[in-house]
Amino acid sequence: MALTSNFTNDVCSQHFIIRENSIVLQNGKLPGEEIVKKCLAMNVAQDWFYEKDLDYSALMLEPDSPNPAGCDDIPLREFFHTADAKSASLAARAKGLLNFKASKRYCAKCGGALHDDENFTARTCVQCGKQYFPQLEPAVIILVNKGDQLLLALHKNRNDGVYGCIAGFVEIGETIEQTVEREIMEEVGLKVKNIRYVGSQSWPFPDQLMLAFRAEYESGEIKIQEDELRDAQWFSRDSLPKIPPPGSVAHNLISGYFD
Repeated sequence: MALTSNFTNDVCSQHFIIRENSIVLQNGKLPGEEIVKKCLAMNVAQDWFYEKDLDYSALMLEPDSPNPAGCDDIPLREFFHTADAKSASLAARAKGLLNFKASKRYCAKCGGALHDDENFTARTCVQCGKQYFPQLEPAVIILVNKGDQLLLALHKNRNDGVYGCIAGFVEIGETIEQTVEREIMEEVGLKVKNIRYVGSQSWPFPDQLMLAFRAEYESGEIKIQEDELRDAQWFSRDSLPKIPPPGSVAHNLISGYFD
């Protein structure tokens, strides 16, 4: 299906207005078409498109622009938690495609400008015709248990005291199971067994597909990868540290949602 960035007479039933990693709501609900048109008229939109087949539009606000009257923004991850499954999925798609359009402006082959493809969800070079399709970066996230204890880690790039799961990107040539084993060994020096896929989540920050796994401790002592982690410990479920908030696959893993 094609992205459409010019106005037509088609009316969408859902509109997603994104500002960086937040979503704008009107009285707690998705805004109406009049809010979208107001943002475009005020020249506060970085980009806008709609997908007729999926019946939604997406707009990226300028970071410093004011919200339209009666509107507030909340973190997108919070919307993932509170919205119905269809709306959450479309919001992730909207954010991901806005990211894609922002990052794919010029052709890597000839330097020509890219425009929305007329037939596909893609960007096409006006000079050489090369097509660019959105790409996802698959990543694994793993909750390891040792009996009734859970392995949680404090990542070095976080300064909020939140303990999460071991996670990392799939490398070329690996199976997903091999990625799970490698990431756990690299980051905490442990060997695991009984690796089980339990769920997934689109995570458009900017373009990840999070694949969630459970695994059981097999052997080894915790030895953290210091350039990645500040700390890693075993915790019981009744004495957990601060964990990621609802809306993330990490929260679902730790809270037992997938159980």
